[in-house]
Formats: sequence, structure tokens, C-alpha cells
Amino acid sequence: MISLRQQINRILIVALLSPVPGLSSESDIRLTDDRGDTLRLSAPAVRPAAISTFGADVALALGRTPVAVTDYGIEGVPDYLASQLVGVAGLGPRHQPNLEVLSSVRPDLVIGIRRYTEKDGDQISTIAPLLALDLITVDDSLRAVSLAGQALGAAEEASELNQNFLARVQELAELNSNKTEPTVALLTSGSETPFLYYDHFLPTAMLEQLNFDNVGGAPPNPASGIPLGYRISLEALLGFDPDIILLLPTSRQRAFTLNPIWPYLTAVRNDNVYEVPHYWKEGAGPKARELILDDIQRLLLTGTPAESTE
Repeated sequence: MISLRQQINRILIVALLSPVPGLSSESDIRLTDDRGDTLRLSAPAVRPAAISTFGADVALALGRTPVAVTDYGIEGVPDYLASQLVGVAGLGPRHQPNLEVLSSVRPDLVIGIRRYTEKDGDQISTIAPLLALDLITVDDSLRAVSLAGQALGAAEEASELNQNFLARVQELAELNSNKTEPTVALLTSGSETPFLYYDHFLPTAMLEQLNFDNVGGAPPNPASGIPLGYRISLEALLGFDPDIILLLPTSRQRAFTLNPIWPYLTAVRNDNVYEVPHYWKEGAGPKARELILDDIQRLLLTGTPAESTE
């Protein structure tokens, strides 16, 4: 019998893979981004720049090397993309990109995160058309890959990336469908109080699709996507007592792990605490989301062989 979750998944797959309006003619590309703004390109972009890891990720996944990329500050460009970005101009951190460098490399498209480009959006748009995207949920990722594919003249390739991703999620969900749903918490922060992510954040949504139960729960404002989660005391986390804890990277020691309550958490006692790489923080790109699936399969889906697309 097909479960309610599987029925919903199939409906979502059909809806999300429906064509996104974009091409008005062979030589004129019109796209509506997540600001509601319409971009007009006279031809597919060949010199994209990225004010987001997503922009670099999707460009490379579609066979286009970006002319400039942002980074993670002192941590530099993401490790999983670094070898493919040797010699590419750096724009600095995504929340404060160097627009002089951006202008100097003459991009014909800028792919950015909407919330990080709002303050400079008008100025960026004088340099090149700006595709500003919400990159929080799985739906955001699918739509963003489709839009980027159209802008880069690779709509069919982008559609194939989305279809392959959804098929793999479905396959892994079926492999894990007969097991009890273990509870999981995705935490970040180096402070004494961790930050816990809601269900709609892309990695936690993927975990939910794969039959894990995210203790962060549903967001209070699902339409806006913000906030991504909330601060939680160790006492409250102990109340949830997740079976599995996943820790996002931080540049500081995680003070909350020194709390006397930490050792009493079931995940800690059972050695089910895992550090996950930085791409979990910005996982909307085709390469990143496949790597997240690799990690989930390797760490949490025991008995299923890992399958990497890298």
C-alpha cells in the first residue's frame, strides 16, 4: 500500500517538474526570480558570477565555470568545489561581496541568494542581470536549479538533475520505509545554546523525506521561510532527547557540548553524534544536495551502500 507520505511526494514531484515559464523565444530569455523581478537575457549566459555557493555549484554542475564566486570568509571557497574553482576570481563573503571585482570580470549573469543581495541589488543589476533566489527549502532548490538552467541555456540538463535527485530521494526513502522513524536534531552554533533547525530547512526536509523525525518541528512562518530555526536550551533538547544529533561546522568550540546535560542525551550516550560538512549549511546546489544524501546514506542508513555522484 502506498503511504500518505509517498502519495504526497509523487504529487510534489509532478508539480515541481512541470515546466517553469521562461523562454519567450530562441534568442530572448525571460525569467522571474524570487523577488518577483523579471530578468531579460538576449542569449544564454556564458559568464555567470556567484554571490552564493549555489551559483558556483549549479554552474559547475551544468558544465559552466563561473567567472567569480563568493566564499565562506576565512574558510575560503567550499572544499567540495575548490578544485574546480582554481583561478576563479574571489568576491569575498556572500553577505559583503566585492562589487568592484564583480564589475571587473564582466559577468553576463549574477546568481545570488536573495536575502544577501537585497541591499546591493540595484547596484549589482547595473553590472549584470541578477537572479536572486530563496535557497532554503527543497522546493527552492528545485526551482532555482530550473531557473539557473534556463538562464545558462541548459534547461534540459537542469531538469535531468532535478529528476535524478528526486528519484534518489524516493529510492532511499523506500529502502528505509520499514524501519521506525528515529528522531534527529540538526544543530549549529559555538555558544552555550545551540541553534536547532525547523523541518523546512533543506537538509532536515530531506531527512524527513527519508523517514527520520526532525525534533525541530514545523516553522511558525512557512510561507516566508524565515526563521530557519531557533535557540534551544540543553534542558529543552533533553526533553526531545533525539536518537541522532548532526552538528554543522563552526569556527568556535561548541560550548553547549561542555554543558553537564550533554552527556545525558541519548544520541551522545549511544555515540550517534556526527559532524557534517559545510555544504549542509547551503545545500541547494545539485552537487551539494547529492553529497548530503551521500552523508545520510553513509552515516544513518545502515545496510545501504553509499552512492556518490562525485
